[in-house]
Amino acid sequence: MSIAIALHVLAAVIWVGGMFFAYVCLRPVAAVHLEPEQRLPLWSMVFQRFFPWVWFSIVLLLITGISMIVDLGGMAMAGHHVHLMLVLGIVMMLFFAHVFFNPYQKLRWAVKEHDWITGGDALNKIRFVFRINLILGLFVVLIGAGGRALF
Repeated sequence: MSIAIALHVLAAVIWVGGMFFAYVCLRPVAAVHLEPEQRLPLWSMVFQRFFPWVWFSIVLLLITGISMIVDLGGMAMAGHHVHLMLVLGIVMMLFFAHVFFNPYQKLRWAVKEHDWITGGDALNKIRFVFRINLILGLFVVLIGAGGRALF
């Protein structure tokens, strides 16, 4: 169980920490200092490097999460915090899959075609979902850290 917990936390840190850095640190600087012709390729390349780590994190979160639930005796034996983390985690995964398969693909195409209007629209959609996922992710981290004491 301790190995599963450590890997689970590591995967969450990679995903949520990456979103925090992208949204809170990189986004404001890029928006102020870079024109769309520079900003959109930067984001496309950042996502190209970050998104495989998110997919890896999702797989690791699912494997370790399910493993820990089984070790606890199933969902009937798990606390309310585990149920909430699972639901919010699945919602986050669905939001990420939407970003990956829809606006991110449009952003990649727009950068390749130098279509800065379409690329800007795609980036705005990604930013909107990142904001939601970041809030959910931070909430899940708090739930995971506080555990039963919070519920």
